[in-house]
Amino acid sequence: MKLRSFFYALTALVLVLLLVGTGGFYWLTSQSPLALLRNGSSPSPTAAMFVSKQAPIMVSVLVNPSRLEAFRQLVAAPGERRQARLELHQLKQSILAETNLDYRRDIQPWVDDEITVAIMSPDFDRNSQNGLQPGYLLAVKTKDANRSRDFIELFWQKQASIGADLVFEQYKGVKLIYSNNLPKNVPTPPKPDTPTRPYNSLASAIVGNQFVLFANNPRVLRDAINNVQAANLNLRDSTNYQMALQNMTEPRIALTFVNLPAISVENEQAAAQRRYQSLVISLGLHPEGLLAEASLIAAPDQKITATPPALSAPVSALQYIPASSKLVAASTNLEGLWQHLSATPSTTLQQLLEVAVASLQKSWGIQLTQDIFSWVQGEYALGMLPGSSDIKPDWIFVAEKSPTAQASIEHLDAVAQQQGLSVSSLQMENHSVTAWAKLTTMLTNNKNQTPFALEAQVQGVHVPVGKYEIFASSASAINQALNAGENSVLKSPEFKSAIAPLPTPNDGYLYIDWAFTEPILGRKLPIFQLVELVGSPLLDHLLTLTVSSYGNDSNVQRSKVFLRLGTHLPYLK
Repeated sequence: MKLRSFFYALTALVLVLLLVGTGGFYWLTSQSPLALLRNGSSPSPTAAMFVSKQAPIMVSVLVNPSRLEAFRQLVAAPGERRQARLELHQLKQSILAETNLDYRRDIQPWVDDEITVAIMSPDFDRNSQNGLQPGYLLAVKTKDANRSRDFIELFWQKQASIGADLVFEQYKGVKLIYSNNLPKNVPTPPKPDTPTRPYNSLASAIVGNQFVLFANNPRVLRDAINNVQAANLNLRDSTNYQMALQNMTEPRIALTFVNLPAISVENEQAAAQRRYQSLVISLGLHPEGLLAEASLIAAPDQKITATPPALSAPVSALQYIPASSKLVAASTNLEGLWQHLSATPSTTLQQLLEVAVASLQKSWGIQLTQDIFSWVQGEYALGMLPGSSDIKPDWIFVAEKSPTAQASIEHLDAVAQQQGLSVSSLQMENHSVTAWAKLTTMLTNNKNQTPFALEAQVQGVHVPVGKYEIFASSASAINQALNAGENSVLKSPEFKSAIAPLPTPNDGYLYIDWAFTEPILGRKLPIFQLVELVGSPLLDHLLTLTVSSYGNDSNVQRSKVFLRLGTHLPYLK
């Protein structure tokens, strides 16, 4: 058997089953674990006792895979259930093809309601000659100790029958079984000065009557057992981890822990300025999709001032953002937000905003951070709406004017003129609109007129309305903003549904229409290409994604994300 075959196969199967659930992994019977979750249970991964405090990532699924498979059948249309069942069966067979195992016969009977996957170390052997060798751990909770032992025995019998050299080891009262098969044509042992590569290895152990462990090397299993026996080593007893869990009160079916320093490539200066130490994300159920909670835990040497949520309702600036907008961001104090994001490198939200900023700066020819963000200390709203093509959408930006705003706006007009743009006024909807345009000449075919005519290519427009200044990338976009009225996002049923699960007060919203925005973001942000690859079954049903944050409390920054899906079960409301 190839290295990783069984370990990755079982992990992939569980994750695929999780994603196949698409609409929220709902179950109908009162005996279902998900019914308990819906009624307020918030389980924590027991397997965290095996995971080191320094582990880069831990992901736990807190629901039995059979429930997810049953849900897939539940949400499928009657005429599609047979096909869905066939597809899932083929998927299982392809994943387990190299293991000679059958999921339903060999695995399903003993798997319980917790499966945890962790990267225990970025380089478990600490050997610079073979590069980074991450140590992977898979911990599966068992509901039938005898069947799980039978499974382990059967599995290793099959490996021995195809030539695996098995090693049996007692380590601190736990029986380890593993294989060490040397790659073909490699000297045994290799010369000391010869660069080596890791040998094919797979290891398993059963801890008590509760967990079956798999790892890609016996060293990883030994570390896991050490973590259990020394409380100061494991994640379960980590202060940061417990602090994050205390801030998560919503029912959950999955939990992710990320050790930010362990996954970041930073220089010494950036590491010293790191604001946050860890990220914990829990995934829960909602009648129309999935609701995730996220907690960013401050680094030990960072003291972050407690700040309450700023808003008790959506900002009024949204009244000028049309309901057709496919991306909306709205809050207060843009200058403060940008400074905060700039001090927190490599966040997805920062990347999203940088995409918007880059697009606007290219359209308008200005430096937004210097020329606009600096004076936007009150309300603001940003909207992206379909333009002349999907590749080049239109943008609208609405900002509450501060005392320094007028001088800054006049400076923007001056910058436009310096860049060779024409700055002129025109009337639109009883408003005096300032347009930045690039004038070009074109030939005419009319012999009775001058052979050349001027053509104005609008690069940007802005207009004062009440206490706001509205900027847009085109005359069409500014016209839609001025006429939003009852057709603004504030009146939009789609937007209302997208923000309804996110409680107030909060710090505002980031709203994304996935189907329209994903192709644009996918071209700009590599992270979205990875999200698509891992979460394709789920994303096929994703309608909108909405993010909100809730200030800082005890050095914990809290956020929530609502994924509204196309498949939902209204009777769970």
